[in-house]
Amino acid sequence: MTVSVESGPDLAALRHHGDAEVGPGLVDLAVNVRAGTPPAWLRDRLAASLDGLAAYPDPARAVAALAARHGRDTDEVVPTAGGAEAFVLLARALRPRHAVVVHPQFTEPEAALRAAGHDVDRVVLGQGDPRGDLTLDPASVPPGADLVVVGNPTNPTSVRHPADVLAALARPGRTLVVDEAFIDTAPGEPDALADRRDLPGLVVLRSLTKTWGLAGLRVGYALAPADLAADLRAAAPPWPVSTPALVALEACSTDAARAEADAAARALAGDRDHVVAALRAVPGVEVRGAPAASFVLLRVPGRPDVRERLRARGLAVRRGDTFPGLDAEHVRVAVRSRTISDRLVGTLAEVLAS
Repeated sequence: MTVSVESGPDLAALRHHGDAEVGPGLVDLAVNVRAGTPPAWLRDRLAASLDGLAAYPDPARAVAALAARHGRDTDEVVPTAGGAEAFVLLARALRPRHAVVVHPQFTEPEAALRAAGHDVDRVVLGQGDPRGDLTLDPASVPPGADLVVVGNPTNPTSVRHPADVLAALARPGRTLVVDEAFIDTAPGEPDALADRRDLPGLVVLRSLTKTWGLAGLRVGYALAPADLAADLRAAAPPWPVSTPALVALEACSTDAARAEADAAARALAGDRDHVVAALRAVPGVEVRGAPAASFVLLRVPGRPDVRERLRARGLAVRRGDTFPGLDAEHVRVAVRSRTISDRLVGTLAEVLAS
């Protein structure tokens, strides 16, 4: 495995996200939100919550539901206005001497840390080797790092790191932040750490955006030791999470909702296997790693024009060069229905043959 430790505060690139790729008339393969969501029952719960908008939000029911789901005390649960807000709260609450973000991954944690005035080192997996391993070796993280941020599964690589590998990063005096925004895209949530209370300094972040289609509602939560959770709450403004978002947190924590999410994950796994097999059969396309989430990272050697040429044919995919460690030969594609995926594969083959 090739790893480098580097710095590079390109905040404009770090703030680029998949929604910027989407436009009128384009098939959306750039944003990793499950299609056809939110489901009707959740829409109904959200609509009913509007009757309570005259009152200030009360997080008690949502916090209790999340605590019960994860076997936590309520003082270890912090609802957030989406996963991205959790990174901002961490950047405000912590004073790291040596912050490290493992890349390639979602860029908001580094952007939030830099915006708060913190220096950040990058551990870049596969650096300098365009076909390099994107899995994490705990030894690649500097032992003196007192803040480490890693995604699992990691966006955009779709790599899921084993729980024991991540657990090996936890130690007294270090805050280990694991972003599990996509963990429920696999049946049974394998390698999740959300229920672990035995690892010192562990913070797990979750989001309802991907599986439940609630990007516009801004809803997620953090699970942390009680003292750090209190610091996160202190760093937030008053009433930071809306009443509809709190209703969504409670509703999506039920056994029935979790069973629905698991069924969606099983269907997704079949659709992912289908598109991965088809992509691997296209000459000139490399599927990076073993995809384990709702998206796939592709490399098209010598063809940095692929994203724009797909766009010209009505398909929006996520550019890769704004992720540290990747370049313009990389694109990320969301797993969609087999009909849409077949269109992507056929169009990509035509682009690469021309």
